Amino acid sequence: MSQRHERSVDAELRGRTLEVYIYLLRRNEPVGVREVQRHLCFSSPSVAFHHLEKLKSLGVVEKDESGQYRVVGKVDAAVLHAFTRVGSLILPRMLFYAVFFTTFTLLYIITNIASPNPYAIVLGLSASAACWFETIRTWVKKPW
Repeated sequence: MSQRHERSVDAELRGRTLEVYIYLLRRNEPVGVREVQRHLCFSSPSVAFHHLEKLKSLGVVEKDESGQYRVVGKVDAAVLHAFTRVGSLILPRMLFYAVFFTTFTLLYIITNIASPNPYAIVLGLSASAACWFETIRTWVKKPW
């Protein structure tokens, strides 16, 4: 995707159109207009069709011969940079760091229960707390 096209997609991929894109990403299979309308509680199928066609015109989804839409490529939109896709889940990237630091801090405490280094524990707990804070903050501000 050209840099100019990426900026266009970034500008257009927001609000309800972003919700439709996220829904298609999570489903990871072709979906129809009425299914999108029902799942996202749009007032009519024409509203869902509008957003699907907008995504199609941006080149991020395609429509097959049966009228079903599916994602054709990952969009590098700025709003999605803080998230990563794991199967059908879309999770904050910081979640993996939070789990990593928490796990290793707990393992350190368990394996050094007799004579723990207080500096290592403070460092591990601080890193864990900072990562969990950022994970929760990112999740609360998610755009969908």
